[in-house]
Amino acid sequence: MLRTWTGTRRRNAVAAPGWLFLPAAVGVLVIGLPIAGLAATVPWDRFLRLISSPSSLTALRLSLQTAAAATVIVVVLGVPMAILLARSAGRWVRPVRAVVLVPLVLPPVVGGLALLYTFGRSGIAGERLQALGIDIAFSTTAVVLAQVFVSLPFLVLSLEGALRGMDTRYEAVASTLGARPGRVLRKITLPMVLPGLVSGVVLAFARSLGEFGATITFAGSLQGRTRTLPLEIYLQRVDDPDAAVALSMVLIVVAVVVVVAIHGRDAAGLARRRGLVRSRSREE
Repeated sequence: MLRTWTGTRRRNAVAAPGWLFLPAAVGVLVIGLPIAGLAATVPWDRFLRLISSPSSLTALRLSLQTAAAATVIVVVLGVPMAILLARSAGRWVRPVRAVVLVPLVLPPVVGGLALLYTFGRSGIAGERLQALGIDIAFSTTAVVLAQVFVSLPFLVLSLEGALRGMDTRYEAVASTLGARPGRVLRKITLPMVLPGLVSGVVLAFARSLGEFGATITFAGSLQGRTRTLPLEIYLQRVDDPDAAVALSMVLIVVAVVVVVAIHGRDAAGLARRRGLVRSRSREE
């Protein structure tokens, strides 16, 4: 059944079958109940004290520093990758995209093993790097590398989707007027896909902040050097369960903020596009 709403916001929408609400509600409960259960378990009267212990603050500081560094690297590497994947049509595009997106479906511990046997002391590249005095495994650098490995596909996927969905007529006009490809990229392409880029950056940072499996496999858990907040939670779950629950709540809050920020930006972008369509319709 087609329903139409009239008023300041006019749109057409197809009504969903009523029976869909039952499995949808169950799905919401499957995700929401564990989060609510964790929130109910947090000793809120001691929350600030639990998350401000020296080991917790050290782990949080290290997580923020490494996640920020990993995000910068992801942007430097991921933006060119996304642009080339979105704008190329060669036979190499599909296999390269498959390789780039593998970490999305790969168990993090497997990614950590892959990094260890590549950049570890006896790894393919690790032996050569060690001969040069560079030791990556079980260091802060290893944490950053593990975070880059798992978060890079998030930015590439988000930005590539935005590039494929944008209107390329503006770029074509700029090119016909003599603008160089680099200028077109800076002045037209990147500003038009900025919401997708920002979403990808935020997702990459959040994924880096929550990385556990690849980090503990490749970097270990050395306090002050490689023990990030997820590793601290894992260790505290035995020694101090209340602290583990409180720190887990910190990561949940960060995740909620990320989701709300991305959803709000997407909703704002959709509203702007609808407003543009309505203005064009009035002009016609």
